Amino acid sequence: MTRLQPGDLAPEFSLDDQDGSTLSLSDLRGRRTVVFFYPAAMTPGCTREACDFRDSVESLRAAGIEVIGISRDDEAKLRRFREQEQLTYPLLSDPDHAVHEAYGAWGEKMNYGKTVEGVIRSTFVIDADGRIEHALYNVKATGHVARVRALLGLD
Repeated sequence: MTRLQPGDLAPEFSLDDQDGSTLSLSDLRGRRTVVFFYPAAMTPGCTREACDFRDSVESLRAAGIEVIGISRDDEAKLRRFREQEQLTYPLLSDPDHAVHEAYGAWGEKMNYGKTVEGVIRSTFVIDADGRIEHALYNVKATGHVARVRALLGLD
């Protein structure tokens, strides 16, 4: 598995969001973007992380930073998740995990003492030119957004 490093060109993607509209990374060129990969909508850790981003999204946008969440969930589940938790940023569906793989957010990990293949909770800050500014792998849901905000100089 290849892990992205600061300065690397962020892999381009075009994925459908919770409403079936396609969003491409290139659509966000010119703005900094936080892209976070999470295992599954409506699970405790992912809900905590998504809500933490929700609670910070206005201050992030005020600083010129967009937020996008990506999971393997289908559009219908993402739509329910977004409505249920009142999330105010796009949730993208990557069912074949191709974008996860391009970002190094898919691979072997330990889950309850067993090695399994799956989503590696990861977050990337992409600069306005489409390059990786920060690459954070194996992050914990709790306290993660505060860490991202600190890296961005917002706290």
